Amino acid sequence: MLRQNGWRVNAKRVARIWRREGLKVPSKQPKRGRLWLNDGSCIRLRPEYPNHVWSYDFVEDRTHDGRKYRMLNVIDEFTRECLAIRINRKLKSADVINALSDLFIMRGIPTHVRSDNGPEFIAQALRDWLAAVGSKTAYIMPGSPWENGYCESFNSKLRDELLNGEIFYTLKEAKIVIEQWRRHYNTIRPHSSLRYQPPAPEVLQWPASQLQPATPATQRLASNATLN
Repeated sequence: MLRQNGWRVNAKRVARIWRREGLKVPSKQPKRGRLWLNDGSCIRLRPEYPNHVWSYDFVEDRTHDGRKYRMLNVIDEFTRECLAIRINRKLKSADVINALSDLFIMRGIPTHVRSDNGPEFIAQALRDWLAAVGSKTAYIMPGSPWENGYCESFNSKLRDELLNGEIFYTLKEAKIVIEQWRRHYNTIRPHSSLRYQPPAPEVLQWPASQLQPATPATQRLASNATLN
């Protein structure tokens, strides 16, 4: 983001300033064991294309008056795009179905939907509805949040970059500010696993090698369109 604003910096210089100012430095994560089958393959389903695996999870926070509210975060694991953040004081399995149905209409039906074993996600009504529309559930093992790593990573960024630094006085304010952050996350914020590109940029920058000069016929069409 600094380079996009014209700064000539590298990662080492930013890291030095980061530490000198006493900002948070991520600690090294401990290595965790994985579940493996007898043939050596990992049980964990990995996304291979957009709409292959979605994942969702709840995050809780409180407004200034101490009242709790919940956020349902839905992401596409392949593109890392946050598809929606549904916010309300209470969210039940019916609210999960409503949120997913809106996304299915706009985005299409994913092949798999990954989640933990929370009561809202394992509700029979939700499982029956997903089976009816043709999407498969992919529940993680109990007590293994790292198996839902994509969504857990997003939840951590949401809390570190927004929730820990904001005071929301009303639920309406929380919905507006969080939705603005979601759009910033999708369209502007660089993602390290995407070669420091945002998950869903508003403007695509094509490599110079793929840009071709306009032909005389194309130039005439453009000129006529401008005159008209």
